[in-house]
Amino acid sequence: MKSYISLLLCLAVLPLFGQNNLKGKVTDSNNGQLIVGSNVYFPQLEKGVSTNDNGSFSITNLPNGKYKVIISYLGYETESLELTFPEINYIEIQLKPSVIEMEGIIVSTPFHKLQSENVMKVEQESVANLKAQGAINISDGITNIAGVESVTTGLGIGKPVIRGLSNNRVLVYTQGVRLENQQYGDEHGLGLSSNGVESVEVIKGPASLLYGSDALGGVLYLNPEKFANANTNNADASVNYFSNTQGYNTSIGAKQSGEHFKFLFRGSVAEHSDYETDAYRVTNTRFREQDIKTGFGYQITNFKTELRYNVNLSKIGIPEEIGKQSTNRTPLLPFQNITNHVLSSRSTIFFENSKLDINIGMIYNDRKEFEEHHDHEGEEHHGDEHEDEEEHHDESHEEDHGDEEAALHMKLKTLNYDVKYYLPEMGKFETIFGVQGMSQSNTNYGEEVLIPDATTNDIGVLVTSHIHFETVDIQLGARFDNRNIMIGDFNENFNSFNGALGAKTNLANKLVARVNLATGFRAPNLAELASDGSHHGTNRYEIGNLDLESEQNFQTDVALEYTNEHIEIFANGFYNIIDNYIFLSPNGEMIDGDPVFLYLQDDARLYGGEFGFHLHPHPLDWLHLESSFETVTGKQDNDDYLPLIPANSLTNTVRVEYDTNWLNRAYAFVRLRSTFNQNNVSPFETPTNSFNLLSAGFGGNISLFKNELTLYVSGTNLTNTRYINHLSRLKSDGIFNMGRNISLGITYQL
Repeated sequence: MKSYISLLLCLAVLPLFGQNNLKGKVTDSNNGQLIVGSNVYFPQLEKGVSTNDNGSFSITNLPNGKYKVIISYLGYETESLELTFPEINYIEIQLKPSVIEMEGIIVSTPFHKLQSENVMKVEQESVANLKAQGAINISDGITNIAGVESVTTGLGIGKPVIRGLSNNRVLVYTQGVRLENQQYGDEHGLGLSSNGVESVEVIKGPASLLYGSDALGGVLYLNPEKFANANTNNADASVNYFSNTQGYNTSIGAKQSGEHFKFLFRGSVAEHSDYETDAYRVTNTRFREQDIKTGFGYQITNFKTELRYNVNLSKIGIPEEIGKQSTNRTPLLPFQNITNHVLSSRSTIFFENSKLDINIGMIYNDRKEFEEHHDHEGEEHHGDEHEDEEEHHDESHEEDHGDEEAALHMKLKTLNYDVKYYLPEMGKFETIFGVQGMSQSNTNYGEEVLIPDATTNDIGVLVTSHIHFETVDIQLGARFDNRNIMIGDFNENFNSFNGALGAKTNLANKLVARVNLATGFRAPNLAELASDGSHHGTNRYEIGNLDLESEQNFQTDVALEYTNEHIEIFANGFYNIIDNYIFLSPNGEMIDGDPVFLYLQDDARLYGGEFGFHLHPHPLDWLHLESSFETVTGKQDNDDYLPLIPANSLTNTVRVEYDTNWLNRAYAFVRLRSTFNQNNVSPFETPTNSFNLLSAGFGGNISLFKNELTLYVSGTNLTNTRYINHLSRLKSDGIFNMGRNISLGITYQL
């Protein structure tokens, strides 16, 4: 921290050069009326303002060079311009009215463009919208994005699935750095709160060019909330209630920015009891979460930096069987007790027409798991044997557990870095050189060892370019990676060379086509290489294989989009070939009462896509009809189906948007999601029946005491359908997913 502050002080006294100011105004292109409150934002500089009561704005201390500026306002098309300083100091922007949702800058791809300008197809959704649709947490919310699902163990544990791939095949980024929290485990959740996260981006398919190993299947990129605009401050408080779990999620945040320094803070608490079906409550699906996020930023004309810290404490019950029915929120044995620290530093130095990004992350994941036979009395406790008094006794006792009493206790410490140099534009070329790497250690402290003590070191070098031709945009790149894994006497290097090539063009008026070809790789993880023991979360004895090779894949993506003022139609298809796909297979033996599973390899392939439309007929611009279908099939070379492949689904939504005298930006929706039979199952799975889930909700903004209050009411599974999702890890026990839930949410700007 001292060196970080010293760096700021040194940079603060450097001679400033290229200070520029920009003024302008934003108007309606149809009638010329001034647009008050529109957003004017420079994504590369992370500087922005809102237009005042005169529709005008002013931004100071802009460096020399060419920078993209984004102008957006609800009900208008987002405008993207490139401005060159010091040549420009005043602009007038005319926004076109539109019922299409505002576009946001895509942060997870390197050139930070609007999705309409991006060569790679990336899905983006705001967390506020996911909550308004009834999402309980991030893992639940991402299932509303086409092509994305979640492997769940109750409500408290969920892992992203992108087009049939999950665990270490999907990389998660938070605060601009890669999250490392023992992703290999089926029952290991994200360890992240949705509070303080502004939006979610999903790259579907190989992203090894941008992120290296573990991005073979895609990337889930979580954008933290922005700092306040310069010379402004604000605060907010929110509360969400969930009827099914009698749970809540509360959050309070504040942020303030001056001309150079900025600060933000957010704290949140969430608690849930066991979720309910129409037949029973699912014992020990309860969980509680405490989360703190804070950030500090400093910015001058040619330099900006931010330091963010997030600590997340989660106590999550691990369900085993249907036991005593209660609405207590303290997890029973067995449970996980997880502390996740993420410290990130992101800095940018702006040169004349170029820049250098330096991102550093430190992640400390402290994972403890407690089991019945480690109770203080040495007795086994099951959910159906606990009386309320015993639960309170166990609660106080479990809080007193020391490190030595945890059956499983692992500490994963990770330092990662990402340095990119954005070269000056050379004609039609934008080019980036980058170096990324990671140093990681895993240490065991409990009496049980799932994976051994080990160290992992990564380094990758990449170059990528975006080429602007008159009728087509091309993006291409190449990368070399080396991963070294040391486990005792085992010391192995996994090397890989990967590349990507993509093109975007207009096939006809308003018809856009994207084609992307990319390779990816994933080095085997510690569990696959060296596990040797009973994994109680999955009730199997797993044996690793030190002879495993890296997975390598090649994916073809084709995306078509047609958009006019009344309708949007999209069709996304993919074909993914994976060499040396790693999977678990039983060998028929038993150890300590658990079936033995071995890690094996075979080639595999996955294919499918997402298709849909969005109709907003004129003159009924307030009416939106949306439909999407998603499908994925996964097979090994021997034609056996891959496990944990989501069932095909069809989602139909009717949504209205309107304003009243007292309710602004109001909306209401009804959604029916139809999930079909999943009969294409691996030899160790059973088929899953189809089901239909009906959801509905409404919300809007109210002016209260001159401040804005946002509220929503949302209901999921309104018909209280009994169903089991194919990706539920409770499926093998015949345990239903959650029944009817009504969510209420209120956020007040203080």
